Amino acid sequence: MRGFHCLTGFPAQLFLAVLDTFDPLIQLVLLYLAPVVILPLFNKFTPLEQGELRDAIEAYARSQDINLSGIYTMDGSRRSSKSNAYFTGFSKTKRIALFDTLIARHTTEELVAILAHEAGHSRLGHILKRVALSLATSLVMFGLLAVAIRQPGLYAAFGLEGTPLYAGLVFFGFLFAPISMLLGILGNWISRKHEYEADRFAVRTTGGCNALVAALKKLTAHNMGNLTPHPFKVFVEYSHPPLRERLRALDSASA
Repeated sequence: MRGFHCLTGFPAQLFLAVLDTFDPLIQLVLLYLAPVVILPLFNKFTPLEQGELRDAIEAYARSQDINLSGIYTMDGSRRSSKSNAYFTGFSKTKRIALFDTLIARHTTEELVAILAHEAGHSRLGHILKRVALSLATSLVMFGLLAVAIRQPGLYAAFGLEGTPLYAGLVFFGFLFAPISMLLGILGNWISRKHEYEADRFAVRTTGGCNALVAALKKLTAHNMGNLTPHPFKVFVEYSHPPLRERLRALDSASA
């Protein structure tokens, strides 16, 4: 354990400073490399074949000035029966990925509406905002950690003499748990807000809400979503609004 003790002084501060410095760079690099290097390690991505669906997606992308490096289907059915679609990548690696389970269960209009929702996340800057929130959370955590591990009272409260780093990390984990929960609630609230904004973007850019409403109903039914969750559970745990709330918001947006 003697090696850990040497980290409680200047080296520990330097280590934390390095993490804070490179964390934004790491996240941006992963955002760029994930579609072409990391994700293909776990799933097979196949270019979407020519046809009505690809034509409709490309037409929508052109109408919104969205530059894509490719449109792919992903073998999501290999691990789960759930359906999903997403924009991924950054700059020249930006691409659309459609689960094969999604294509099998939705019409072309519904798939375009789903992609319009995902395009809304990209065009409205939600992805970068979430990265920024993640970085801010990391800064808060590391800042509090740097202060906590230098407090002798923290170790004395647990009956330890001295300030061994390995113990400080464990004790800080206990103390940070309530803060982490509050940050999680804040993150979920922001995520739900982004979902409403992306829904409105889809309605505005596709000319109506009918296709998105139909798609959301199918997705919720197939993924066995809870139609009547308790409001407090939604407040604490849900990153997406419940279906009824989204449909109500879509009715208002289309009006």
